[in-house]
Amino acid sequence: MQLRVHGYPFEVDETVLEADPATVRSQVAAYAAGRRRAFDIGVSYPDGLLGEVMREMVVIPYGETRTYGELATALGTAPVAVGSVCGRNPAPVVVPCHRVVGTNSLGGFSAAGGVDAKRALLRHEAGQTTLGRWS
Repeated sequence: MQLRVHGYPFEVDETVLEADPATVRSQVAAYAAGRRRAFDIGVSYPDGLLGEVMREMVVIPYGETRTYGELATALGTAPVAVGSVCGRNPAPVVVPCHRVVGTNSLGGFSAAGGVDAKRALLRHEAGQTTLGRWS
């Protein structure tokens, strides 16, 4: 399913989400409008590093970021491996890969709109938090 947040399209694999499409769309719309900071949508995590990284991403609080290196340390892997699997996140926005950044940069973003879309999501969250560094 395709979702739009702040003018950017995000392709979400609804088969990994444990909610009907109407619920997903409603919660993402509430997030985009600033009325929701967390999703109460279950996620079916794939096996392997992708699932492990997704589990780490989903617990990053709204308005905060973690570096690829921090996730790599927590998982006993390399930052480049974390970045690679972040790029394969099947449920962007709901599983907030936009909250994973480089040590001194935003890093990459594989969704349509690339780093501009990532920046838009971080700016959105910065409106109510301390993420102003990425504005």
